[in-house]
Amino acid sequence: MTERLNVIDGETLMEKRFPKTKFCIETLLPQGVTILGGAPKIGKSWLVLDMCVHIVKGEEFFGWPVSKGTVLYLCLEDTQRRIQERLNSITDEVPENIFFATEANTLSNGLCGQIEIFVSEHPETVLVAVDTFQLIRTNAKDPSYAGDYQEIAKLKSIADKNNISILLVHHLRKQGDSDPLNKLSGTTGISGAVDAVLILDKNRSESNANLICTGRDIENREIRLKFDKKNCVWNVFADSYVNPEILMPDEMADFIKFMKEIKCFDGNNSDLAKQYNSFFGNDISAKSLKQMMNKNRYRLEENGVMFSNRRSNGQRFVKVWYLENSDPSDTSDLNFFANNPTVTCDPYVPEIDGQENK
Repeated sequence: MTERLNVIDGETLMEKRFPKTKFCIETLLPQGVTILGGAPKIGKSWLVLDMCVHIVKGEEFFGWPVSKGTVLYLCLEDTQRRIQERLNSITDEVPENIFFATEANTLSNGLCGQIEIFVSEHPETVLVAVDTFQLIRTNAKDPSYAGDYQEIAKLKSIADKNNISILLVHHLRKQGDSDPLNKLSGTTGISGAVDAVLILDKNRSESNANLICTGRDIENREIRLKFDKKNCVWNVFADSYVNPEILMPDEMADFIKFMKEIKCFDGNNSDLAKQYNSFFGNDISAKSLKQMMNKNRYRLEENGVMFSNRRSNGQRFVKVWYLENSDPSDTSDLNFFANNPTVTCDPYVPEIDGQENK
């Protein structure tokens, strides 16, 4: 006999109260399964080890609170000596409640049971990190979406059952892709099954990197990092969670600064580009500037910059204005400025040698 579906009506659902999403690192590492992808030898393991040390100490990581507790770190590509050397590089005090293993079973050969035993013996566990995911996987010749999804599902079941975070370190494809999710090695079953994806995107010739973050319980985000070679840790120098404009091209971040200065512009596209270029000493064409504005319209509005377009006598005109503390979901400001012809803008006059050019 077919079983009935276990359903809940909408009214009851809306009245139901759920606990807040639990984070191992606030805003960054939620309960469940997170995958950290990156090319080999660019600093993923240093990043994970530093996370683990901050969590067991209860210290903020990247300026965000952590859930202090026990951590299990499966360092499956390292030796105990190498782990010791890395710990000595990043900290002078290692608490007892961080545990390391350099060997573990695979997912098809008992790993889930090993993790369950550890958590039962250490009920204060908040994080299990696996470096790398590939070493605990089933060696299938032809990976499939279903196979990848099921492997993650096994780990997710453990994470949800025990209210912990599981962090999987993984490699990226050799070929690039504009979508960070598509850079992960394997099928999209991996990114579809995990709760969050972190991509450490770095050029080997540089010390800077971008940590691109997306997930069900975290905001789409980009954190710009710089590696401190002396202390072997990553430090934050920009975070789109705090400064949303860094998600945009540099030209648009500059455009926001430009509009904050002049407040309003009303004229043709060529004059807008000319004024923008004179402000920053850039050389961007009117067409390119306008294309970037159109492409980043919503992010500009989130930062208080709104614009409307019009044509007159074969020319393209644009009205742009900056509104401090604007609400992009409220279109009343946009409609007012776009449709009210009495609202004018004073012309921007660039300064020359510190003096206003009159």
